[in-house]
Amino acid sequence: MTPISAIILAGGRATRMNGIDKGLALLNSTPLIQHVIKRLAPQVDEIIINANRELSLYAALGYPVLADQYPGFVGPLAGISLGLQHAKHDYLLTVPCDSPLLPMDLAARLLAALNTHHADIAVASCHGHSHPVFCLCKKTALPALSAYLNQGERRVSHWQKSLAYAEVDFSDCEQAFINLNTLDDLAALESQLAN
Repeated sequence: MTPISAIILAGGRATRMNGIDKGLALLNSTPLIQHVIKRLAPQVDEIIINANRELSLYAALGYPVLADQYPGFVGPLAGISLGLQHAKHDYLLTVPCDSPLLPMDLAARLLAALNTHHADIAVASCHGHSHPVFCLCKKTALPALSAYLNQGERRVSHWQKSLAYAEVDFSDCEQAFINLNTLDDLAALESQLAN
């Protein structure tokens, strides 16, 4: 089996969560990031967390925690860059910290597409919408990403599509890509899971 590293992107500003770091917001009394780890851990050989606040709380989960090297919250690409630099393995899976229902076969399906299409990067999509932060890429993509960031560029999808790119349809598990941006979103998902 191909070994895969993963980075969980928890480095955002949490502006819509009343200042609570998104990965630490509770769903059924458990931080979102722990739901993510539970689903991610069986799929990968290494987990890294990218966070810019509450570093000690994230470190308490038992995985390496890396803060952005680029100043001023440049977004997900800063975390992807960290993952590519520090991953032990040749493939890096990236997921956001607020995806508690991520697919249990995310890594396997993205890897299959990467190999089938001889791509550098495979991105999840659902009903025609791509989800760029759910991606698997080769570590060899790092020089292209570093150059892109050094030009001041920040758009995730734009960079991804500059590489040999494949998209994988996950329309069979659309729940996986629910956006949990507010405490209300969390409460709605809790009540949905309870039913």
